[in-house]
Amino acid sequence: MMISKFTDIGIPEEVARAMDDMGWEEPTPIQVSAVPIGLTGRDMFAQAQTGTGKTGCYGSIILGKIDVPQKVPQSIILAPTRELAVQVSEEMSKLSKYTGHVCIPIYGGASIEGQIKQLKKGADIIAGTPGRVKDMMSRKELNLSAIKVVVLDEADRMLDMGFIEDIEDILRMMPSNRQTLLMSATMPEGVKRLSYDYMRDPKEISVSRDEVVLDLTKQYYISVGRRNKSWALSRILDIDQPKAIIFCQTKRMVDMLIERLDQYKYVAEAIHGDMPQSKREKVLRDFKEGRVQILVATDVAARGLDVDDISYVINYDMPEDVETYIHRIGRTGRAGKEGTAVSFVTAEEEHLVHEFELRTGMEITKREVPDAEEGSKDTIRMVVDFDQAADVFGMVKFEINLGKKDGFGKVGLSEFIIRNARIREYSIGNIEIGSTSSVVEVHKDFGRKMTSDLTKMKFDGKRITVNVVQ
Repeated sequence: MMISKFTDIGIPEEVARAMDDMGWEEPTPIQVSAVPIGLTGRDMFAQAQTGTGKTGCYGSIILGKIDVPQKVPQSIILAPTRELAVQVSEEMSKLSKYTGHVCIPIYGGASIEGQIKQLKKGADIIAGTPGRVKDMMSRKELNLSAIKVVVLDEADRMLDMGFIEDIEDILRMMPSNRQTLLMSATMPEGVKRLSYDYMRDPKEISVSRDEVVLDLTKQYYISVGRRNKSWALSRILDIDQPKAIIFCQTKRMVDMLIERLDQYKYVAEAIHGDMPQSKREKVLRDFKEGRVQILVATDVAARGLDVDDISYVINYDMPEDVETYIHRIGRTGRAGKEGTAVSFVTAEEEHLVHEFELRTGMEITKREVPDAEEGSKDTIRMVVDFDQAADVFGMVKFEINLGKKDGFGKVGLSEFIIRNARIREYSIGNIEIGSTSSVVEVHKDFGRKMTSDLTKMKFDGKRITVNVVQ
């Protein structure tokens, strides 16, 4: 019964059987729309987000179009990163379980001699990064003369990474009567131009955002300053104990966060572009097989990561564009399992939450940092974050336990603070004098002096207390 749902759209029975073994229950919208057209041999570019079954879509077309296994490649899939090339190769190998086709990955950062050796044994399908594929071609080790189907997977990302010249050189070396399939999450001008220049009357297919497979992903954001992100993260890791992928914007931030997690005895691994390929492959293998529960990654390194049991995606650094956001959170809520996506958002980034909601039509609910369990201590302590507490002018409100009953007016309290906390006069803003306490605005740069230096003082034998007004 499961198999018939796939064969009904033209997928060969051997491929449908493999899909059944993989636990796939029914075709996704992109597969229903694109596979029948692709099997006719027509060129096509499809716009679809993460989690929509793109690999199964073009994989079905490839295996339905190429001949029985041969020594020379009949199809090539170009991907932007090493990880995605490996991921695609693994998926294609599963899909060809009953067809006998061989798919091998070709990518930089690994032994080229080993990959040449694999090629010489024979391969029907190549999944490769543009740079290494072009290198193999220049060495006369990769023969593309028999290519029938070429796929440009995540074309927008490949163009962003500067692969356009390599891609064009590779396309020119293939037979002109080939079938070309272009897959992209977005359709910028560069991707459209590529399709017009190298495709023949392509059929355009778009899976709208409301069809993106994110129904099982609950989306939240937590308003937290930069200095308390690691505290909020530790609360989530301690309480929910998730299998999580944590996204940072830069390789430096990944390294810093891994060092901090290691300091507090969390078992976590990093993955980013500066790591040796062998190390990256080991980290991904350990994560997939459950030896490591926490993976900290950059966007490029995690591109194409396909693990079905990730329960949390945590945006430690908020992405700047909605496409990256969707790609990230698409790592969870897969294979029928519920997932959670949490974004740490600073005060100045909250506008991004509302922008993403408007552009996707999906709700991102505000959530507080989870409460610590009764009697337990925080693994990482919360600190006062003056940046998060400041207004647009950088002013922070402090409550001090001095007021009219202590004989203070605005001028007197201002002078007391300047003298005892060594704060410059121009850094003090509005002062609201109360009976037993007052609220004073002080620039965030002097926040530490307010909460540290001033609280060491006494007035008429009374110890001074200072608290940030949230």
